[in-house]
Amino acid sequence: MKFGVHVSIAGHIYEAIDRAVALSCDTFQIFSRNPRGWSAKPLTEGDVEEFQRRKKESGIAPVVVHIPYLINLGSPEKELFTRSVEVYMEDIRRAEMLAAEYFVTHIGNHMGKGEEFGLKRIAEGLRVVLSETEPKLKVLLENTAGSGTSLGHRLEQIVKIMELVGRYEKYLGLCFDTAHAYGAGYNIATPEGLDGFLKRMETLFGKSRLGLVHANDSKAELGSYVDRHDDIGKGKIGRQGFSIIVNHPTLKELPFILETPKKEPDEDEKNLATIRSLVK
Repeated sequence: MKFGVHVSIAGHIYEAIDRAVALSCDTFQIFSRNPRGWSAKPLTEGDVEEFQRRKKESGIAPVVVHIPYLINLGSPEKELFTRSVEVYMEDIRRAEMLAAEYFVTHIGNHMGKGEEFGLKRIAEGLRVVLSETEPKLKVLLENTAGSGTSLGHRLEQIVKIMELVGRYEKYLGLCFDTAHAYGAGYNIATPEGLDGFLKRMETLFGKSRLGLVHANDSKAELGSYVDRHDDIGKGKIGRQGFSIIVNHPTLKELPFILETPKKEPDEDEKNLATIRSLVK
């Protein structure tokens, strides 16, 4: 199995690979820019070449790029929607420059306009993005916990978006976030609950859509619609729940990326050791 964490790009972006190697990651995730700002420092040819060289030398794969937080394809505000589409395309191109295999994206918020409006708006934005970029990497839509006006906490919402995207849906896959699923009311901490969730996913999307697991324990209660990550085994999913998850035959061949809290310098190392110890 492949396990990794979200690592910092502080300094030069290629230093992220050194951090992943130091943690003995098999895979890792980054932002390609400041995730809380619109503007991005251009990736230089030298930085791109060095990132690709170190990536190849490390043997770490897949490399995952996560979309910035400000993007909202579900926005009813024309300016925010337009800017979101532009930055979305820019970030896909940056990820491809880095030879990343996956691009993970949150889905969007309807901001009070309602689910039907939001799903159509998100699909509209994705059609523009995917038709313009025709990405070689896979764009993975990440399930949400359902807080506020966010969409994507029900699998049926995600499949509806894909249907509305039409012929460009071939570029889309899924990122399964464990904390988000639990917060949304899927009891994936039990064998029956996880089986039900994955079978429903297979029925709606087929077997090949799921590309990545975001492995995060949940501080929030089941069905609370709250997104709060916790250390592996210390939250409501717990060690037993994660033992069920990492050993499920549908998930064992997928890369697992941890986005657990980083209050202390050694927390990534501890969380990786914990989740690896659960593999049978």
